[in-house]
Amino acid sequence: MPDRSTAIQPIVSYSPEQGLYAAEDQVALEKPMTIVVNEEEFATLVCTPTHVEELVVGFLASEGVILFHREIESISLDDDLGFAYVSINSNRVKEASFYSKRVIGSCCGKSRQFYFQSDVQTAKTAVTKRTLTPEQCLGFMKEMQDNSLVFKNTGGVHNAAICDTDGIIVDRSDIGRHNALDKLYGYCLMNGIQVRDKVLVFSGRLSSEVLTKAAKMGMGIILSKSAPTNLAIRLADDLNITAVGFIRGSTFNVYAHAERISADVPVTK
Repeated sequence: MPDRSTAIQPIVSYSPEQGLYAAEDQVALEKPMTIVVNEEEFATLVCTPTHVEELVVGFLASEGVILFHREIESISLDDDLGFAYVSINSNRVKEASFYSKRVIGSCCGKSRQFYFQSDVQTAKTAVTKRTLTPEQCLGFMKEMQDNSLVFKNTGGVHNAAICDTDGIIVDRSDIGRHNALDKLYGYCLMNGIQVRDKVLVFSGRLSSEVLTKAAKMGMGIILSKSAPTNLAIRLADDLNITAVGFIRGSTFNVYAHAERISADVPVTK
């Protein structure tokens, strides 16, 4: 089966020794995929065209269109034209404005800001009892990065993985950071994997949108190679999510709910 993640692109390269010369480079594939739900166009995603069914399932769950995989009666993919036709036996499909209108919600006495109405209904406060050692945080990140062949070959995708105490259960990559997370979410829904006590490992920046996506999935710990934003930290604190960022080499920073990261020595200030 041909690789649907990358393509070979003729380019012109330059080096001081060779000057300008003809070469080839491996680049990440990018393709639009339009999701049609119950014969109505719902959304168009621009994605890496791999694990598309997982992407569709995870995206619809993130948007609150479905809660369970069994609510999907059928999915038909037209890879050539870039369409996913979905039949759903659910009454949760709402007008388009529901998914695009910004609102601010509150819960449990805390100020909680969400950007879309669907986020208010689908984001979950984490209840995980999982704890990690610093060595596990570093090890999970290294394992995900070592597995990311598409990134090594192209440098053009985001990577994400779900881990348990033994390591990676599933990993996915995509040009879109949200798509990579939705592929994981779809995989878990399609395979009946409970994520409450699992760990989400991510290569991209911890934005408020990424934290909201993790909350929709039900994750309680998220590990990132990159930096968080202030709103992401506020959301993580509010949603009881442990947010770890800047995992580089042998160091990292914990930005919210550090009680789930346990070491042999106490945390000092």
